[in-house]
Amino acid sequence: MSRDKVIITCAVTGAIHTPSMSPHLPVTAEEIADAAVGAAEAGAAIVHLHARDPETGRPDQSSEAFAPILRSVKQRTDAVINITTGGAPTMQVEERVIPAERFAPEVASLNMGSMNFGLYPMLGRFTEFRHDWERPYLEGSHDRIFKNTFRDIEYILTRCAKNGTRFEIECYDIGHLYTLAHFADRGVVKPPFFVQSVFGLLGGIGPHPEDVAHMKRTADRLFGAEYRWSVLGAGRNQMPVAAMSVAMGGNVRVGLEDSLWGSPGRFAESNAEQVRTVRALIEGMGRDIATPEEARAMLALKGGDRTNF
Repeated sequence: MSRDKVIITCAVTGAIHTPSMSPHLPVTAEEIADAAVGAAEAGAAIVHLHARDPETGRPDQSSEAFAPILRSVKQRTDAVINITTGGAPTMQVEERVIPAERFAPEVASLNMGSMNFGLYPMLGRFTEFRHDWERPYLEGSHDRIFKNTFRDIEYILTRCAKNGTRFEIECYDIGHLYTLAHFADRGVVKPPFFVQSVFGLLGGIGPHPEDVAHMKRTADRLFGAEYRWSVLGAGRNQMPVAAMSVAMGGNVRVGLEDSLWGSPGRFAESNAEQVRTVRALIEGMGRDIATPEEARAMLALKGGDRTNF
């Protein structure tokens, strides 16, 4: 794995941060598309996309919200487009799968287990909100479970796999790796697996180096040569966790979905800024970044000409 080039994924807006938290968080379709293209130009091989209501910034999982983003990004860059099936923790699985099923992207994200998804600590840092939905959305995470049951996971896998879509398997804890192994053993999902390990989000595994190493050791034992490992660190953990992955031969994910910060106490001004930062880290450690075509080969993707957008 250490000889391979590094795949940079950029998650450009997500559903964790609300619009009042940063003036640089993309909200409209045009802003999200521009952010994705900028990230690709900076070196991201994959762009991970959510959509939002252009007026309120609330997560929006409708096909109508995604369509203009997808068209614009595909026309302007060759990056691999990854559509979320996570949507937001407040959504049901039938709503969350709509854009990935409709547009048949090369990659769709898939959360590998139900979990507490604690966003409420952000209320200690952000106290003023422009939209009525933002504060209740964060406060509600005291008592919210992000539901991804075995039935939900199989529902997404089977609805999307018929279109040749592969998956960014998001694993927030060790048990999620075993859930992936369960579905692999049943033949519901097939290798090579693209395992995205998530560190530092309240409710999941922590960002300590031992946590990162434990996640990789377990994935190595379960999947051997049949997977590609990537990481994302939430908030201030973004670059330290990325550096650990690069040192261990893995891949990385950055973007304003995962962290609003460019440096301690300073907002990142764009997704491209974070891509440039992690690219410098990767190249400074003696590794090269993967192009979109190289990422397609590494992950056995179907190609951008076989999507429905």
